[in-house]
Amino acid sequence: MMTPLATFPKGGVHPKENKDLSNALPIETMPDPSKVSLFLKQHVGTPCQVAVPHRPDPRSDHAIDDNLLFSSEHPGALFRLLVDKKDRVKQGDRIGEIGDRLGAVLHASVGGAVLGVKNILHYQVGKAPAIVIRTDPEAVAPIRMPVDWRHFSREQIQERIAAAGIVGLGGAGFPTDVKLDVKPGVKLDTLILNGAECEPYITCDHRVMVEKAREIIEGAKILLTVLGITYCAIGVENNKPDAIAALNEAIDRADSTDGFKIEVKPLAVKYPQGSADQIMQSITGRVRPSGQRSSSIGIIVQNVYTTKMVYDAVVLDKPLTERVITVTGRAIARPANLRVKIGTHISEIADYLGGTTADLCKVVVGGPMMGFAVSDLDMPITKTTPGILFMNHAEVDARAHGPCIRCGFCLDACPMGLEPNNIGIYVEAGRGAETEPFGLMDDCFECGSCAYVCPAKRPLVQFIRLARLEIDQARKLKEIREQKRKAG
Repeated sequence: MMTPLATFPKGGVHPKENKDLSNALPIETMPDPSKVSLFLKQHVGTPCQVAVPHRPDPRSDHAIDDNLLFSSEHPGALFRLLVDKKDRVKQGDRIGEIGDRLGAVLHASVGGAVLGVKNILHYQVGKAPAIVIRTDPEAVAPIRMPVDWRHFSREQIQERIAAAGIVGLGGAGFPTDVKLDVKPGVKLDTLILNGAECEPYITCDHRVMVEKAREIIEGAKILLTVLGITYCAIGVENNKPDAIAALNEAIDRADSTDGFKIEVKPLAVKYPQGSADQIMQSITGRVRPSGQRSSSIGIIVQNVYTTKMVYDAVVLDKPLTERVITVTGRAIARPANLRVKIGTHISEIADYLGGTTADLCKVVVGGPMMGFAVSDLDMPITKTTPGILFMNHAEVDARAHGPCIRCGFCLDACPMGLEPNNIGIYVEAGRGAETEPFGLMDDCFECGSCAYVCPAKRPLVQFIRLARLEIDQARKLKEIREQKRKAG
């Protein structure tokens, strides 16, 4: 009798995977784009402040665009542009700095001329400030030689990770060096590498595990060294047998006398298996208390691809300037797992892959469950972009939504035990600010399982996002009233 695969006990769904469009495609490298737009905030952290030198491009008769964004639009932030090389940068140059607050440094992903800082379309927040660099086609990428990381102290390893601007590549964008800076007194025993990649269509982590398994295992040892523990479990959904085999082979080939224990944990195929709370529960059975961090139950979770980039940062001294994304769907001429420079515009990526088909219906940045639909391709990818979906009419359910029919399917699907039906009803009644008792602020991570199972096609995730905005506004209004009351 076969042992059932590990999984989380409550909720979850199993959408059609659609990974066969790209999961067998080896990673290929896209040539440098004509320009990149590097958002100043690609991480969890504080807003940014920008200072741009007013110098014309030395190879052009035109001055820098007058419509640049200046720091007065972002008061109180700490980001500074460091460009001071006659308006030209090399690939990997550090061009943005963070002060002593939460954030991640930024590097030029191409060599070329800095055109300035402009408001650029962002797939999540509308428009946001970004450094724009015009690529010099003759620029040469730096050569990086590997070093033995075991000669570094824990502090030196953390400094290299911070200097590389590494953030969580699974989507959240939390600065990795900060996540590894565990407070004294916190007792850890387990590092979990998240290789579940449960979102339909997306296969970039899958290919990284197949092709870069050795670097992931070595990266795991680097992380274990920083955390001061010895055990690591790698959770991978069982629909990636080649990735599981590659990781096991890399573990077998690695030095086993260094005291570390690393093992692969095949998981049941169920969305959202790749959520931090769910993968922790699947592998260890532990549940994070609401409002607390995973370290409170002895666990740190890192994405497998983030772990590979940690290896690059520590061993090769390589900053985070590029990433693999999955470009797929039945409306792109050629699907691919593509290594692209951070800041490359989606329009150039689509052109490189042969353009879109005539029946293009919808473009989604990210996966179909948690991604964002966009109507303009003139926007760049970020450090946290896992993929771009070009979907045709057969892949999109465009029916209008109806009223809640009280079926309760969304309650069964929610992995956090919340009540999406009631949140939606409150929001439609103009009472979104009253939904905080439903637990959406601390526990909902907008996985979309509720909306997926709703027979009335209700946009429950959008309702939850709106409720969060209304709760935030109500809190701010309450603070202002309290300040006025105290001031008399």
